[in-house]
Amino acid sequence: MIDKRQLTKGKVCARCGATISSRLPGQSCPACLIESGLGPDGLAEDLRDGKAPLMMNFGDYELLEEIGRGGQGVVFRARQKSLNRIVALKVIGVGPWATEAHIRRFRLEAEAAASLDHPGIVPIYEIGERDGSCYFSMKCIEGGQLDKIAGDQPMPVRRAVELIVKVARTLHYAHQRGILHRDIKPGNILLDKEGEPHLTDFGLARLIESESTITRTMDVLGTPSYIAPEQAAMKPLTNATDVYGLGAVLYQLLTGYPPFAGGTTFETIRLVLQVEPRHPHLWNPKIDRDIATISLKCLEKDPQRRYASALELAEDLERWSRHEPIRARRTGLLGRGGKWVRRNPALAALVPLSLALTTVLAFMFSRNEERLPPAGIAVLPFENLGDEKENASFVDGMQDDILTKLAKVADLKVISRTSVMQYRGVRNTREIGRALRVSHVLEGSVRKSGDKVHLNAQLIDTRDDTHVWAEQYDRDLTDVFAIQSELAQKIASQLSKKINRAEKAAIETKPTHDLEAYELYVRAKLLTRSSGPDNLEVLQKLAGASDLLQRAVARDSNFALAYCLLTETNLSLYWIPGRAEPAFRTRADVALHNAQRIAPEAGETHLAKALFDYYGNRDLDHALEELDTAARLLPNNADVFDTSARIERRLNRWKEALRHFAKAAELDPRDPTHPTAIATTYRLLRHYKEAEETVDRAIGMFPEAADQFWKEKGEVALAEGDLEKARAAIEKFSSKEAFPVLLVRVLLYEHNYLEAERVAVASWKDEGSVRFTGVGAIIAARAQADAEKIRAYAVKARHAYEPLLNGPSVDPTMFSEVGVIDAALGRREDAIAECRRAVELRPLDRDAVEGPDYVANLALAYAWLGERDHAIEQLSSIIHVPGGPRFGDLKLNPMWDDLRGDPRFEQIMATAAEPIPLK
Repeated sequence: MIDKRQLTKGKVCARCGATISSRLPGQSCPACLIESGLGPDGLAEDLRDGKAPLMMNFGDYELLEEIGRGGQGVVFRARQKSLNRIVALKVIGVGPWATEAHIRRFRLEAEAAASLDHPGIVPIYEIGERDGSCYFSMKCIEGGQLDKIAGDQPMPVRRAVELIVKVARTLHYAHQRGILHRDIKPGNILLDKEGEPHLTDFGLARLIESESTITRTMDVLGTPSYIAPEQAAMKPLTNATDVYGLGAVLYQLLTGYPPFAGGTTFETIRLVLQVEPRHPHLWNPKIDRDIATISLKCLEKDPQRRYASALELAEDLERWSRHEPIRARRTGLLGRGGKWVRRNPALAALVPLSLALTTVLAFMFSRNEERLPPAGIAVLPFENLGDEKENASFVDGMQDDILTKLAKVADLKVISRTSVMQYRGVRNTREIGRALRVSHVLEGSVRKSGDKVHLNAQLIDTRDDTHVWAEQYDRDLTDVFAIQSELAQKIASQLSKKINRAEKAAIETKPTHDLEAYELYVRAKLLTRSSGPDNLEVLQKLAGASDLLQRAVARDSNFALAYCLLTETNLSLYWIPGRAEPAFRTRADVALHNAQRIAPEAGETHLAKALFDYYGNRDLDHALEELDTAARLLPNNADVFDTSARIERRLNRWKEALRHFAKAAELDPRDPTHPTAIATTYRLLRHYKEAEETVDRAIGMFPEAADQFWKEKGEVALAEGDLEKARAAIEKFSSKEAFPVLLVRVLLYEHNYLEAERVAVASWKDEGSVRFTGVGAIIAARAQADAEKIRAYAVKARHAYEPLLNGPSVDPTMFSEVGVIDAALGRREDAIAECRRAVELRPLDRDAVEGPDYVANLALAYAWLGERDHAIEQLSSIIHVPGGPRFGDLKLNPMWDDLRGDPRFEQIMATAAEPIPLK
C-alpha cells in the first residue's frame, strides 16, 4: 500500500480529485503530472517512450516486454512463474506516486473485468498489490490490437461487420450486468490468432448503479476520437455511450479514418460536440447506403437517437449481412435541419424568412430552368494542335492521365473516358452537361513540338456555359507529369473539393521516368480500349498491346502502371472464347507480381490483383476484398464497380450487384454495357417489368447499340412466354443474322421446327458458329422425331468441340454442352459425367449466374435419356434460384417435351412464373 504519511492534506487534484500535499506545486497530483507528461525529471517522458528500465521480476511474474498502455496502467507480457504460463500483466503506471483515487479506480477496473465471464472478454486471473503498485493478470491474447492489425486502411466491409457484431454482443453481455466500458476503441479490441475479437481494458468501466466517490471530472476520460458527446460534456452516461464507441470503431474500419480527428484534443472534442461526421461513402465508395446508415445512427449526438442497446446494433448488422431490410432509417433533410436548429437556435430564428424567400425564388426559376446537373466533371478529349499525326496518341494520353488523376479524388465525381470520347470536337457544353449529368467540363488543347509541350486548359460551368478558370502551360516535355498533377489539383481546388493526403500523393506520383516508355504505354492503352467485329481482330489488338507494354517495361522495369495493364491484357487474351492458353495466365501472373513489387498500395495494383483473382484464379471472395480497396483508391473507376457487381451477382448478392452496376453507369453513362447488365440482372431475377423498362430507356439513349438492347428485350419476352413481343424485338434487328441463337429459339418456341433447323444450319460458318447453334439444330430434329438428323447434327456439333476437349481448357460451358450432345447420341455415362463436371466447376453457391444453367442442362440430359425422376429432381433444385428455369422456356421449348404431363413438372413451371425476392 501507498504510505499516506507521504501526503499532507491541503489541496485537491484538479484532474482526478485526489487529496495532495499543499507543499506540491501546481494543481495536479504527481500521478496526473506523470500521466500528462508534466512530471519532474522527465519521468513521464521516459515512461511514455519506453526508456524507463524494465524490472525483470515482479513477484510471481517475470516481465518479458511492454505490450500496451490502457486507461490507467501499463500492460506487460509476462510469465507467471508458479504456473509457468504466459499472461498479460497490467500494473498501475505511476507506481508509488498513486493516490487513493487512482488505486480505487484501478481496483474498480479489475473488479469490473473480473466479474465478467464471457468468451469475448479477456478473463482476469489474479488481482493484487506489490511494492506500492496495483496489478492484475489476465489471459494474453497473442494476435494483436485491432488498430495495429487494421492500420489506416479500410477493412473489407463484411469482415468489419462480422467483428462489430461479435463485439456488440459481448458488450451487451456486460451491459446486462450493469457495467459500462466507456472507452471502446480499436486499441481495446484484441484479435486472437483465429481473428476472433476480445474486449479488454475496462479501465473506465463503472457499475451503473454504484455511487462512486471518484470525482465526475474523471468521466470525460476516454479517447477523444471515440468518446460520445455526452461523455465529452461530462453528462450522465448510459449504454448508448458504448454504442457510440462501437459506431466510431465501425466507422474507422469501414473508412480507414475515425469519425472525428482534430489537430488537438480540444479541437477533436469540439468536433465531437458540434459537427456531424463525414458520410462514410465519401471516404470509401464501396460502402453501401444501409451499412453507412447503421454507422451514422450509432454516432447520433442525441443518445436517444442511437440504437437502444448494443444487441439492437448487432441484430441490425446481422440483417444487413443476410440482405434483409435494416431497422435504421437514413436522416433526411428535415432530420439534418432539426439537428442544425438544435445546435444553432439564434440562426434558426432567421430560417422562416429565408425559407419563404427561397421558395419564391425557386418557383420563379423552376419555371424557366431545367433541373441543374449534379456536381461533377467530364474531361473532354483534348485538341491536337501539333503537325505530326503521331502526336495524337500523346495528346490522348495527356487527357486520359489528367482524367485518371482527377478520378482519384473521392470528393469529386469524374466521368470515365469511355463516355467522354464521343464528344471529341463537340462543344455544346450545356448539352454535354445534361447528357453526362455533370456541372463542369474541362476542355484543352495540346501542342507537342520537339522537347517542348504547350497545354491550354479551361474549366467551363455547363449550367450557364461560363468559363470558370483557364490556365496555360509552356514546359519542357520532361515536365509533362508535373503538369498533369498540378492541373488536376487546381481543378479540384476550383471546384472546392477536398484532397486528402493519400489522394494528393497518388496524384503526384510519377508513373515513369522514361517518356518513350510512357508513349508505348499510352498506345497500348488505346489498343486495349478499341473493339473489333470478331474475336480474331480483338486477339490481334490485344497481342499488339501486349507487345507495346513489353517494350515499355523493358525500358523502365519499375513502370507499375504498365505492368498492371499487362496483367489485364493477358487475362483478356486468356479469356477469348476457344483460344484460352495457360501461357497467357502465367504472363498475367508475372506482370502482377512485378506491379506488386513496385507499387503494392496503388489502386491500379489492387484492381489488377482483383482481376487476376477473378479471371485467373476464380477466387471470388479475395477478388471482392481487393475491389473494396481499389474502390477507395480509385473512387471514380467504373470498371471497379462493374467488376464488383459481376462477382456479387455470382455470389447471389443481387441487391449489391444492382447498386454497383448503377454506380458504374453513373460514372460511365455513355457505355451501353452497364444498362445491359442491369436489365440482364432483373431478367435473371424474373423482374421482367424492371428489365423491360431498363431496356426501353437504353434503346433511346444508345441508338448505335440498339441491336443488343432489342436482343435483351427478346430474351425478356421469351422468359415471360410472350412470343408476339419476342418476334417484334427480332424484327428490330439491323440484320436477321445478328443473333442466330435467339432467332432459332423463337422459331422453336413457335414450333416452326423446319425454319429453326434451316437458320441454325445456315449459321454454321466455322466450328465456333456450330458450337453456338448446334444444340438448337438437334432440338429441332428431335421435335421432328428425325433420328437420322439428330445423329448427324450431334456428331457435327461434338466434332466442333473436339479441339477444346483435347486442349487445356476447363470451361464448364464446353462440358455442359457436350454432355447434352452426348445425351442426344444416347451416350449415357459420358453425358451425365460431362454435365456433372460442369456443375462441379460452377457450383450454385459459387456461381448463381451460370451455375443454374449447368444444372438445367444436367436435367435436360436426364430427360433425353428417359430418366424423368432425376430430371425433375435437378429442375426442382434450381427453381427458386435466380437464373434458374424461365417460365417461357419450360412452357414453350420443345426440348422439355419429355417431361410434359408430369404434375411435378407442371408445378415447377408454375413456380417459374413467380419473381424471385431481391436480396
